[in-house]
Amino acid sequence: SDNSDKSSAESDSEIEVEPVPVYHKLLATLKTSPESESEDEEEESESEEAGESEAELGSEGSQEPEEAAGVEADKDEIPAQEEAEDTAEEALGQEQDDGADASCDLSHGAIEEFTDVKHESEFSLETNFMEEESGGCDVDKKENNTSRAFSQDPFKQHMDKELEEKEVEKMSTLSKTSSQIKWPRLGQLTFSSTLEKNTTLKPDKEFNVKQLHLHKPLESTWPKVNKQFLSPTTKPSDPSFTPLQRELLSIMNAYKDLFYPERNALTNGEEIRHAYCLHALNHVLKANAQVLSNNAKKRDQKPGTDSDDYRDQGLTRPKVLMIVPFRECALRIVHILISLLEVNDKRKIDVSNKKRFKGEFGSDPEERPPNLKRPEDYEAVFAGNIDDHFRIGVAILQKSMRLYAPFYSSDIIIASPLGMRTVIGAEGEKKRDFDFLSSIEMLIIDQADIYLMQNWEHVLHLMKHINLLPLESHGVDFSRVRMLSLNNWSKYYRQTLLFSALQDPQINSIFNKHCFNYTGQVAVRNVPLIGSISRVVVQLPHVFRRIEAENLTSVIDTRFQFFIDKVLPEYRDAIMSHTLIYVPSYFDYVRLRNYFKKEDLNFAHICEYTKKGGICRARRFFLEGEKQFLLLTERFHFYKRYTIKGIRNLIFYELPTYSHFYSEICNMMKATDSGVDATWTCTVLYSKYDAQKLAAVVGIDRTAQMLQSKKNVHLFVTGEND
Repeated sequence: SDNSDKSSAESDSEIEVEPVPVYHKLLATLKTSPESESEDEEEESESEEAGESEAELGSEGSQEPEEAAGVEADKDEIPAQEEAEDTAEEALGQEQDDGADASCDLSHGAIEEFTDVKHESEFSLETNFMEEESGGCDVDKKENNTSRAFSQDPFKQHMDKELEEKEVEKMSTLSKTSSQIKWPRLGQLTFSSTLEKNTTLKPDKEFNVKQLHLHKPLESTWPKVNKQFLSPTTKPSDPSFTPLQRELLSIMNAYKDLFYPERNALTNGEEIRHAYCLHALNHVLKANAQVLSNNAKKRDQKPGTDSDDYRDQGLTRPKVLMIVPFRECALRIVHILISLLEVNDKRKIDVSNKKRFKGEFGSDPEERPPNLKRPEDYEAVFAGNIDDHFRIGVAILQKSMRLYAPFYSSDIIIASPLGMRTVIGAEGEKKRDFDFLSSIEMLIIDQADIYLMQNWEHVLHLMKHINLLPLESHGVDFSRVRMLSLNNWSKYYRQTLLFSALQDPQINSIFNKHCFNYTGQVAVRNVPLIGSISRVVVQLPHVFRRIEAENLTSVIDTRFQFFIDKVLPEYRDAIMSHTLIYVPSYFDYVRLRNYFKKEDLNFAHICEYTKKGGICRARRFFLEGEKQFLLLTERFHFYKRYTIKGIRNLIFYELPTYSHFYSEICNMMKATDSGVDATWTCTVLYSKYDAQKLAAVVGIDRTAQMLQSKKNVHLFVTGEND
């Protein structure tokens, strides 16, 4: 660690540090105690402050293995200019004295979660003014010239609307009215709202950058950042957006909730990420500019005059919460934000703690084995650093960005569900905090389908603690707080953007039960015309066996009883060897495993918790026929994508969450060297509550027929067409 500190100090000294404004020097002298005369004492006090802020956030400090790995990465840091490919990566890689190592007191043997307390005054909304950001121009004159445009700004219209108690009561008691419309690119949309009735949602034919009312410098930087997604066939009148982005942003810019269940990591994932980053950054810049402008007005007003015109804040500062599954996703988001703030190569923004961020959120390409072959969608989802326990605060002010900002000084929080869960804590825990979620104005949940494979309870736990009244004031100036926050109506103003690769009842539940935006909700509801069964390349008979359940809660027990009474006896014979049982739910897997042990059946089992040696043995025993059955969980297949050889009989205990897993598992049969095609079988259990999953596998037309009929359905795939 000593060598690391020395090397970073040497490289930092080669960079010229920008002069600190006189106003900030004055603030620094007010905050610095007279006893701290040496640099060593200052560093110790900073590390103590970092520890205090860490305790306030309720994080787990040295118990988090990923933080230790991040500190180790700093030891081997190399100048990033040699490997940077774009301006955003260069901004993250430049060596600069940003206090990255200030909070790591390695001499005491403890590595705590790092939060930046060094740049607090520079990024404070309370102590900065619009003059500093606009170069000392006349703010009032500038506002008078743009007052008409600002009044038409969707941000201003959405946040300044004052709801009445009758309207809030309607939203909390009455059901929503829905209407449907078809858009050229998004397809079938369902618009639901309690307040806005009989409104038609039409796409903007002449959609352009000016309609978004983008804050400077986004209007000039967006075309350059988004250029990679534009095709030569893009219309000259709209050169800045793809057709998908145009329709998504028209909904986002209207501040309506959005659920888009067709996100694909291979095709449109990155252009969607760029779109919501633009919208979120535009929201933050406008909100901060409004606060800074009102700071200047309030400073110049006569003493003793109070006004409600300056209510421009929430009870806490964080405005945008982005939930993403992996650190690589957070890294890409920060890259996009930096690119959108940089006008050109000469005018780069200052990014605090960028060296540490790149070390903790970046990845080493050499860590992945070169001979690892996986499907393309797997490579796209699991690219880069796939650690799923992280959280980071980002503050943006005066053309500067502060990474690792304390949550109560952050504008944007980027975190994983697990990272938020460990901060929020559980009832009864001493270290827990969720006050920083009280005034979230925009919630973005990206790749929601992956959380089904991680732990969906973390997402539900987060939704229960968002937009609640804070337990403490946290130094807020109540004269500046919007009435919507004081009335505890923040959830009715929050915009939720939900992106997923599939439609699932649990994801739908989040959108239907936890989104209360007064402007309404827009959900994309396209039905799959062709199912994934058409991608099965082996000649295989598919038997779909229907389960009759009285209600949704009884499906689990009914399916288990149906399986052990009707399905399993058909496969007990030795002739039906090499039978793979695919189980999506881990709880069903445990139940089946225990039953198989009780019945003393000859089986092997693999789940996401099975160690490498156990996986190898189970695969070998199954291939050689020593084990008749193999229980396999969906989460294991999601995270590993191993090819299971030796399958002759296939049972889907439940339809897979991802429809393409159905064809993947079926196509594993072609990896079998021995066996006759005619002896291969595939059995699928389903109920009427599996309509969405069934449609994704067999198509909407067959699904309608299968749900109407109570008989078993036999399908045969030739390998050439469906």
